[in-house]
Amino acid sequence: MRDLFVFGIVLLSLPFGFRVPFVGLLTFTWLAYMRAQDLCWGFARSQRFSLWVGLIMILGWAMHEMGKRPFTRRDIRATMMILLLVLTTISLVLATDQSSYVITRYFEYAKIIVVALFTLGQVDSRKRLKLMLLTIALSLGFFGIKGGIHGILTGGGTIQRGPGGMLEDNNDFALALVMNVPLMLYLGLEGSKPWMRKLAIVGVVLTMGTITLTHSRGAFLSLAGVMFLLWLRSQRKGLGAMVLLGAIAAFFFVLPEHVRTRIASIGHYKQDSSAMGRLQAWQIAFREIKAYPILGVGIRNYQVHWDEFKKGIVSGEAYAKVAHNSYLQVWAEGGTIAFLVYLAMLFSSFFTLRKLRRLGMRTRGGEWIVDYARMFEASLLGYMIGATFLNRGHFDLIYHLIALVAAFRLIALRWVKQPEGQREGDELEVEEMLPLRLGSGTGMGKGGARPALPHWGR
Repeated sequence: MRDLFVFGIVLLSLPFGFRVPFVGLLTFTWLAYMRAQDLCWGFARSQRFSLWVGLIMILGWAMHEMGKRPFTRRDIRATMMILLLVLTTISLVLATDQSSYVITRYFEYAKIIVVALFTLGQVDSRKRLKLMLLTIALSLGFFGIKGGIHGILTGGGTIQRGPGGMLEDNNDFALALVMNVPLMLYLGLEGSKPWMRKLAIVGVVLTMGTITLTHSRGAFLSLAGVMFLLWLRSQRKGLGAMVLLGAIAAFFFVLPEHVRTRIASIGHYKQDSSAMGRLQAWQIAFREIKAYPILGVGIRNYQVHWDEFKKGIVSGEAYAKVAHNSYLQVWAEGGTIAFLVYLAMLFSSFFTLRKLRRLGMRTRGGEWIVDYARMFEASLLGYMIGATFLNRGHFDLIYHLIALVAAFRLIALRWVKQPEGQREGDELEVEEMLPLRLGSGTGMGKGGARPALPHWGR
């Protein structure tokens, strides 16, 4: 029945996604982060639902929106994503290993970039932005809440793997949940009903429990950084301090002993084989960077050169021949130019969010801009801390969020330019008259006029 249910949802979404590509994008996002197919045990488990939905939504855009809504929009982060893909392609052409495995990983990365760019083109209103963020938050929140309940019922049972795909590894799964905590919190507190806000807080607490039960020390450090930034940005720092103290107390008195022991091992990394293995992997990455400084060794070619550069660092075979650091992964595999572009993409997002936060503070009714900027800041910080310990330079969630930051910037700037009397909460009436277009001096490109879409598709 579960297989039929998931198959039926995907099948029903196809005609709607063809007519309104944004609906297809929401379905694609749901499949990417909730991994509904991995919750099945029959024929649906092996189906390539994301491919079906992705092709249909792109075809739908070509048939119904081309010339009316652009595929993507002009933004510095979009340019950087395209440049990263170009550099990755060049490094692949020059790489030692061009096996089917490497080619498959390359096309997965290309798909991530294309979907991120498409997201920037489709998310052109406050309502669409919120729907996209809610889809991500609820999809990942499902596993955060589920894992927390599992921990309560089992007395703190360890969570050793995620749902599947890029979230299968327990460390990657925990990182995604950390990035989702600010989304759940801010979107939930934005709810109009008291029960929505209470449910969001419960969901965040359960998700935090799930993160600790994965035994991912990198995710724990990321979560600590996210919580500190949320407190720093909070307007009620006294209440926030009480929450942080409560979390610290929970760590010592509520979490099971095996979690506390695992986290405490951070301070004794020299006696931990996993931590030392990461340090050795970083040294090998620096050797690869020195030998291939411009264009790198090629995507997924870090491990190909492992034996060539391990002498004097690693004796014997390693458990996982990966960089264990997203920054070094991008640098070693893509080269110095790609590494600088990657850093610029991340830090430019922070710079933009800082400007938008200040803009929201200066604008009457701009509280939503301030909240969304804080939410994105905390989520990006969670990734940037976790990326120090994980091989996730091509993580789909970070590229998706950066595209949403770019879309948020365009939407917020346009909203601020509207006369106060026309600033509708969901912008439906305003958007029918005004395409996503900013005046001179903003540095933004011009978008086409919006097509006539059903009310629920905006």
